[in-house]
Amino acid sequence: MSIFLNASSRVVVQGMTGAEGQKHTRRMIASGTTIVGGVNPRKAGQSVDFDGTPVPVFGSVQEAMDETGADVSVVFVPPAGTRAAVVEAVDAAMPLVVVITEGVPVHDTADLFSYAQAKGTTRVIGPNCPGLISPGQSNAGIIPATITRAGRVGLVSKSGTLTYQMMYELRDLGFSSAVGIGGDPIIGTTHIDCLQAFEEDPDTDAIVVIGEIGGDAEERAAAYVKDHVTKPVVGYVAGFTAPEGKTMGHAGAIVSGSSGTAQAKKDAFEAAGVRVGKTPSETAQLMRDVVEKL
Repeated sequence: MSIFLNASSRVVVQGMTGAEGQKHTRRMIASGTTIVGGVNPRKAGQSVDFDGTPVPVFGSVQEAMDETGADVSVVFVPPAGTRAAVVEAVDAAMPLVVVITEGVPVHDTADLFSYAQAKGTTRVIGPNCPGLISPGQSNAGIIPATITRAGRVGLVSKSGTLTYQMMYELRDLGFSSAVGIGGDPIIGTTHIDCLQAFEEDPDTDAIVVIGEIGGDAEERAAAYVKDHVTKPVVGYVAGFTAPEGKTMGHAGAIVSGSSGTAQAKKDAFEAAGVRVGKTPSETAQLMRDVVEKL
C-alpha cells in the first residue's frame, strides 16, 4: 500500500500547457503516473503530445473529473492564480490537490486552506512543495522517480531537496510513500497528517521525519509521535547553523529568540523517543539500524 497516492490514482494537471507544467507532466508520465488530462479554460478541447502520448486539455476541473474519473490534481498555476485554481478543484470535490507553486501569498494560502477545510472533501498538499511519490505506483509533482525504489519506509519532509537526498540515501531500503509538505508558514497537509497515515498503513514499517527551523510544527509532530505512533521514527532537523532572525530558504524558516530553533526541535523529538541524526547520512544510517531490528 501507500498513503494518499497509489497505482490506481488518476491525475490531472492544472497548468499543464505552461512550460513547467509540460516539463513535469512529461516526467510524471515517464515514471508511470496515470495522467488523464490537463486543465486550461483557454485551450479546452486541444491536446498536448508527450512523446507519443496525447493528453486532452479540459476547460475546468469538474469537466476533467467527469470525463476521466480523475482523483488527483497537480497545480502548476502561477502564484497569482493559485488560489482560484485550488478553489476550483475544491468546488469539484477533487480528493487530493498537490500545489507545487512557489511564492503563493500567505493570505491566499490561508484562505484556500480554510475553504478546503470547510468543504471537507479535499486534501491539499503544499504549496511550495515537491509533491509526493509512491515509488513504482505513482508520482504527483516534481520528485525524481529514479533515485529510489518501492520499500517499507515512509518519509515526510518540509524540504524538497532533503526529500530527494533522504530518498537517495535510503534507496537500498526503498519507500512506501514520500511526501514533501512544503516549507511555507501555512500549508495544507502537515507532518501530523502524514504520521497518522503512515501509522495506519500496513505496508509502512518505519518513518523518517525531516523538519527545519521556524515555527513549531516539529514540536507538535513530536508530541503526536509520543502519544499516537507505535512505529519507529527517526528524524533530521535542518538549520543548526542558521543565524537568529534571518529567513533561510523557506518563507517559514525563521528563528526568533529560542522559538523555532533546530536545537529545540531536536530536543522535542528526542523527548518523544525519536532518534535524530546530525546529518542526512547519519539519519539514514539510524533508519537502517532500526529496520535491521524489525
